[in-house]
Amino acid sequence: MKIRKIAGLLTAAAILCTTGCTEFSRKPLTYTGTALDTVIHIQIYDSHDEDLTRHCQKMCEEYEAKFSRTIETSEISQINAAAGAPVEVSKDTITLIKKGIYYGSMSDGAFDITIGSVTSLWDFKAEEPAPPAPEAIAEAVTHVNYRKILIDGNTVRLLDPAAKLDLGAIAKGYIADRIKEYLRDEGVRHALINLGGNVLAIGGKLNGSPFNIGVQKPFHDGGDPITSVRINNQSVVTSGTYQRYFEKDDILYHHILNASSGNPCNNGLSSVTIITDSSLTADALSTTCFLLGPDAGMKLVNQLDNVDAIFINTNNELSFSRNYGK
Repeated sequence: MKIRKIAGLLTAAAILCTTGCTEFSRKPLTYTGTALDTVIHIQIYDSHDEDLTRHCQKMCEEYEAKFSRTIETSEISQINAAAGAPVEVSKDTITLIKKGIYYGSMSDGAFDITIGSVTSLWDFKAEEPAPPAPEAIAEAVTHVNYRKILIDGNTVRLLDPAAKLDLGAIAKGYIADRIKEYLRDEGVRHALINLGGNVLAIGGKLNGSPFNIGVQKPFHDGGDPITSVRINNQSVVTSGTYQRYFEKDDILYHHILNASSGNPCNNGLSSVTIITDSSLTADALSTTCFLLGPDAGMKLVNQLDNVDAIFINTNNELSFSRNYGK
């Protein structure tokens, strides 16, 4: 059996900085830690004020305490445990849930943040992971329906008492955007934020050129890039089958789950990378487009302004969105 875990492994990040991170005249202020079930890596090139990185760490911890599905005291866990009763939550949680509903509507339910009843069945961190019982999956998917989320002011209610929220596909993007917002307000103009592969740039390099960000070759143990993108004030996010998976009886089981079947989404894709201004948008679209598949996913990207994409299929063949590189 082969097992791949993303938590705590920087080399398991979907995207990594391949060049341009050591080309500066002085060493950047760097923070590396763990939160959000992954590795956090922040580099600030035009300040050595360690209060900045300490505050970023605190932000990650505070947002995790709100958004985590597995922390019992989180706002999401409180909603999931309320059995259909309304729960008062923070503005951040309301905003993020509304974004999840938006992408659920955009994808006609392919992307669905009420998939928590399904994701809770899959344990990719187990010592001996195995697929859940088919009958358990079949029952869980009956509770997946983003349309049954009711927001009233600052309260959230799940109209299906057995439904469960899981914001894992969008939370890191939202947090990266908030960290960027904070750092810019503090005067930072050159930085890289990497939340487990959700890469967000503040500006570019000190010399004015863009950052060069590698897109990982699927299932390559060394984490080598298959291609790279150049970004300035943009985000790059990849959703891929190689980020968290296990193999059992020669079958690959990965963490990107189909909301209708409750099983890993197998449509000929290994990864989808999105490049755009917002990390939340890139986070949501990378998962959404993967779930929609190579044709419908690329069609969606080509209808959107200021969004580029790289799709990699299971043969490691690359496809690019219509306006990529223009």
